[in-house]
Amino acid sequence: MAWKNNTTMDQKVEFICEWMSERYTLTELCEFYEISRPTGYQLIRRYEQHGIKGLTEQSRAPFHHPNSTQPEVVDKILNLKEAHTRWGAKKLRALLYNDFSDEEIPSVLTVHNILKKNGLVYPQKRRRRVKPVYPIFDPQECNQVWSADYKGKFRMRNSQYCHPLTIADSRSRFLFTARAHLHEDYESVKGEFTRVFRKY
Repeated sequence: MAWKNNTTMDQKVEFICEWMSERYTLTELCEFYEISRPTGYQLIRRYEQHGIKGLTEQSRAPFHHPNSTQPEVVDKILNLKEAHTRWGAKKLRALLYNDFSDEEIPSVLTVHNILKKNGLVYPQKRRRRVKPVYPIFDPQECNQVWSADYKGKFRMRNSQYCHPLTIADSRSRFLFTARAHLHEDYESVKGEFTRVFRKY
């Protein structure tokens, strides 16, 4: 599946939004987002069954790992961590050579993941991030959700570009405005929304 710009999750959300707007066929959406029709059907099915959570990337990890770390090695790593609480995966791995062969000793990353899985890795404090809020896709009443979108620019006879902005009700599909702008910027959008709010 080949998604375009932005994050994969953003593209999936946009795909579902466009599909629910009923303005485009599934074939058109799949061509625009450069994905196959089976992938498009799969995304729609996941969204209908699980909502937004269904759009997250599914794990492709196998149920059985033939090269998984031996239980004895895992126990040794945990015991070493208990004895050296301030040590990281790299130092702990070096001590494994006292008891195991080179083939039995996992990589530094694997040692780190074992510690993390057992709650022995304490991440540094990071700046709090704002949790993303996804829009409502299926409004039940008019005026519950409005949608605004620039419909793509085109060059006019005076060589300037026209940027048509549309604002519509997502439930009734009523079009509040379709206004041409010279630029796609904050002031233009704010002015148009102000005009529409005052009128309706």
